[in-house]
Amino acid sequence: MKVNRSIQFIGRLITSLLVLGITAFFTPGFTTSNIWILAIAVVALNVIDFLIDNSTKLYYHPFIKFIIGFVLAAIALFLVQYFAIGYMLSFLSLFLGALVYGLVDYMLPSEEHDSNAHSKRAVIS
Repeated sequence: MKVNRSIQFIGRLITSLLVLGITAFFTPGFTTSNIWILAIAVVALNVIDFLIDNSTKLYYHPFIKFIIGFVLAAIALFLVQYFAIGYMLSFLSLFLGALVYGLVDYMLPSEEHDSNAHSKRAVIS
């Protein structure tokens, strides 16, 4: 079954918003004045992530997907604090927020894989 890209994007957007909201709540030095400021950071993260996912083939390896998610999250979280009033990060909260986003990005599916590819085995005769 093929997953619709727009539904996948919206699902990733909601999941990222929940994860970064929980991370912001529990991480010292990660302050947001309201949910809309956090939503700006999440939209920026997901748009960049979605464009990289569609334009490159880097996401086929899970560890590379984690590294890209971590780096993009760190850059986006850092830059949003200069454009949004009421959104501030310390270095520790930037690292932890990017780490959590990278882990979630690692776990979320980004491409439909052939389920029969893993079950096919080479037969040696």
